[in-house]
Amino acid sequence: MVDQKAAWLYPRWIAHRGAGKLAPENTLAAFRLGASHGYRMFECDAKLSADGVVFLLHDDTLNRTTNGQGIGGDQSWSALSQLDAGSWHSRGFAGEPMATLEGVARFCQANACWLNIEIKPTPGLEAQTGKAVAAAAQRLWHGQPGWPPLLTSFQPEALQSAMTTAPELPRGLLLDTLWTGWLDVARSLECVALVCNHALWDAALMAKARDAGLRALAYTVNDERAARRLLDLGLDGIITDRVDLFAPGS
Repeated sequence: MVDQKAAWLYPRWIAHRGAGKLAPENTLAAFRLGASHGYRMFECDAKLSADGVVFLLHDDTLNRTTNGQGIGGDQSWSALSQLDAGSWHSRGFAGEPMATLEGVARFCQANACWLNIEIKPTPGLEAQTGKAVAAAAQRLWHGQPGWPPLLTSFQPEALQSAMTTAPELPRGLLLDTLWTGWLDVARSLECVALVCNHALWDAALMAKARDAGLRALAYTVNDERAARRLLDLGLDGIITDRVDLFAPGS
């Protein structure tokens, strides 16, 4: 197995939820649009349906990004698959279906792309979702060339479950604030990366991450001044909505 702490082959620029705000988030249409802008790594949000299918959805509820209502994880995939996940964004994407992790995996593998899967559990299903996402990723990327997906989460319980299920898959701890004990948690979860709100990154935090052997990633970076500051700090990954603004080779 590759030592992911010693080497880091993921692209620096990562398209948020497929193509940021240019397409309906977490759909295959967004991935296709992000790829058309030259992006080779994508971030997405993974949840568990009521019947055990790993599917893509950021919010707990379906209300904002589909024509459905209620908690997404309470519904079966057969019901979720019938929803329109595109009309809320724009008429050109009307009828776009929700995506499964399996469908996204096929897209990434066919196009030699990398993936950052954020484990986004329905509240109360942290352990079950971490296990399901890790098991699905382990199965879907088994024997595939290149690097496996990076599993990240704000929920340590989900990452712990993912580690138990598929310890060989790289993990990253997501932070919106530097809560007490975060470094000890990242170490206990054997994380290879720290993924922070971009405003948290400074020289002191970078030094702490490097001392711990952690790669440094930031979300969600949408203006050039913020991007330049992070690049000057030496960040390893920048998650952005602005796939139209930032050239992924920069």
